[in-house]
Amino acid sequence: MKRIGILTSGGDCQGLNAAIRGVAKALYVKWGDEVEIYGIQDGYRGLIEGSYRRMKQEDFSGILTLGGTILGTSRQPFKKMRVIGEDNVDKVKAMKENFRKMKLDCLVILGGNGTQKTANLLSEEGIPVVSLPKTIDNDVWGTDMTFGFHSAVEIATNVLDCIHTTATSHGRVFIVEIMGHKVGWLPLYAGVAGGADVILLPEIPYRIESVVKTLEQRNKAGKRFSILAVAEGALSLEESKMTKKEFKAARLQMQYPSISYRLAAEISQMTGQEIRVTVPGHFQRGGSPCAYDRVLSTRFGTTAAQLIADEAYGQMVALRGTEIIGVPLSEIAGKLKGVPVNCEEVRSARDLGISFGD
Repeated sequence: MKRIGILTSGGDCQGLNAAIRGVAKALYVKWGDEVEIYGIQDGYRGLIEGSYRRMKQEDFSGILTLGGTILGTSRQPFKKMRVIGEDNVDKVKAMKENFRKMKLDCLVILGGNGTQKTANLLSEEGIPVVSLPKTIDNDVWGTDMTFGFHSAVEIATNVLDCIHTTATSHGRVFIVEIMGHKVGWLPLYAGVAGGADVILLPEIPYRIESVVKTLEQRNKAGKRFSILAVAEGALSLEESKMTKKEFKAARLQMQYPSISYRLAAEISQMTGQEIRVTVPGHFQRGGSPCAYDRVLSTRFGTTAAQLIADEAYGQMVALRGTEIIGVPLSEIAGKLKGVPVNCEEVRSARDLGISFGD
């Protein structure tokens, strides 16, 4: 009898249930009644607290298109995993003990960067782990694509499409703030797909004068409106030269709720134009996965099941070119896949005349 545990950790995104379904159905096909699957509730917290339940085959039916995660999730920062807090709980020790109490053969972990670091930690502690990369940010090292990304791109692009009609009607400048705190894959793809005139990314510090120049050139060319796709983590050239401590202090003193509102105030002051800000926020993480993510999540899930069958533990499934493969967690944990400033997508956008504010 094989006993497999599954958990989802970190922020939710589209495709989690599709991936869970892919793992489970493939395991049932391989082993039938000779496999038991245990759903660990609310991510690593459930593993720490010993909160889990045995799943039934029917639990995995009808969830391919379902958003969120049937297992629940929570954020457990990696940097605090070895820190014993006021509750006096040794989190790593508790996770190892509960893994053994559950008599599991393998732990399947779905999550983003922080989740993968903890997965690697558990692997180094001797727990058989197989992980899957999920995040709308597409910033997990070692895989060409994460599931959740394309679904979020579609939502953010739809926001830009809708903003275009009202911006055109009113002749306004609109700023759409798109998720992307440390990396800008999502605003880059959505910005190109949604026809943005300016795209601001964390990887390419902007100069407000350059942004304003682009807007003024559009005005002179008779364009009545402009659309800016701005990553929530966008930063100015001046801010990029600050230390991490200085930057954090500067943002704490910022009187605006986010970078987009500061940009709006600065552009309005310099041009006299009317600026509007739209923040779709968590809409970008919700709803059903798009067709691409349903397929990718399923492929990730079935490949994870094969790694389990092969006892090829300590690996994360990844898309490389057209193939789904396993990559060692030790090689990808702790690495961030940012947008290269001269990548083909950025060059293509520049060829269209899109400004990155630099």
